[in-house]
Amino acid sequence: QVQLVESGGGLVQAGGSLRLSCAASGRTFSMYTMGWFRQAPGKEREFVAVISDNGGRTYYSDSVKGRFSISRDNAKNTVYLQMNSLQSKDTAVYYCAASLLVTTTTQYFGSWGQGTQVTVSS
Repeated sequence: QVQLVESGGGLVQAGGSLRLSCAASGRTFSMYTMGWFRQAPGKEREFVAVISDNGGRTYYSDSVKGRFSISRDNAKNTVYLQMNSLQSKDTAVYYCAASLLVTTTTQYFGSWGQGTQVTVSS
């Protein structure tokens, strides 16, 4: 349906910032709700943030609220995750995903990127 490729991950010190990007190759990008999820080794994949198809609504997990910001540029078929005040607990592989529903539930996202590693050092 839609192909997604994440980029922008890396190593950063606690308190620092990173901006993740997700480029979509599908031709109907503007129809999708886009989300960011993350998974640390040995842990379940968890919701981070979602944004509606026109960018009018955003939702965040309590753990990142006030620190992370999701945005999208439909003309560029790209969604972003700006991460500020990073903490060691934010260390994980971050995944971009697409859904036809406005939801924060992993199982309703049918398309996923390959993930990008974010490592926050203490």
